[in-house]
Amino acid sequence: MTDIPDPESIVLYEKDVANRIATITLNRPDRLNAPTIGARRRYGDLIFKASLDDDVKVLVVRGEGDDFGSGADLDELMAKREGDAALREEFGLSDDDDVTLPPPRNYRNGASLVQWYADPRAGCRSLADFKKISILEVKGYCYGWHFYQAADADLVVSSDDALFGHPAFRYVGYAPRMWQWATTMGLRKFQEMVFTGRPFTAQEMADLAFVNSVVPRDQLEAETAKYAMACANNMSTDTVFAQKVFFEIMKQYQGEHMGSLMSGWLESMRGPLKPDAERPGVGLDRETMAAGLNNAVKGNDNRFPPEWRLSKSGRERPE
Repeated sequence: MTDIPDPESIVLYEKDVANRIATITLNRPDRLNAPTIGARRRYGDLIFKASLDDDVKVLVVRGEGDDFGSGADLDELMAKREGDAALREEFGLSDDDDVTLPPPRNYRNGASLVQWYADPRAGCRSLADFKKISILEVKGYCYGWHFYQAADADLVVSSDDALFGHPAFRYVGYAPRMWQWATTMGLRKFQEMVFTGRPFTAQEMADLAFVNSVVPRDQLEAETAKYAMACANNMSTDTVFAQKVFFEIMKQYQGEHMGSLMSGWLESMRGPLKPDAERPGVGLDRETMAAGLNNAVKGNDNRFPPEWRLSKSGRERPE
């Protein structure tokens, strides 16, 4: 595993106190803004603090470079899962903590991790508990962990070249925010995403009322700023807090948090689920990671129509 940047350099934070707008920038463009374990924890912690901070009324989340992001750093996760380093770092345990974790390949080892993704501190549903207004600025890829953020943000502003989805629907079959995606996108179209594994375009997501605004790439920052300033200049922060509590109650009535727990339970049952003998496909296992995940993804992409492929380069190749 190559040297990993520190969380503070991956997740940047700044405040415009005069306008009460804070910005989180995912700053790892050379790795498609993939957050490490530490970066996800920092992200969750920053959102928690911004929720309390009276200098903040609106939070914008964006990515540096050409893409919002294509998911978490799986290379780091798989490397650290060889022992118990991944779980200890996820849960914030130091070497001094007298805690013996379940061994690898034990049910509770994997189940503890995927259930953790239902906790805002894990950086996976952090925006779900945010009591201010959150705006997601999306461009290029919005896959995996980054798609989780789109499920939970209050508003999504997107460039017209963006793609939304989760590679897990091709390589695992499920992901932590499935319930929230289904309730936001609508069951029928979300089932299409899950069963075909295909990404949806920004315009498709706008047609489903998942995305609020779609603009050309060169207008994206200005469009996001327009939304942020309008929200900042609207009702008081106390009123926003009350509005967010209303929407949170509505989401809990729809089962948002229960859905995360159920998705975690589904993920923890992965062991007995075997691939078809005649079409083994690609799994996110040690063998695939060792051979190179990008190569495996591109090879598997060729099985699908160009407009349903996950990679931009794959979508440009003819059948």
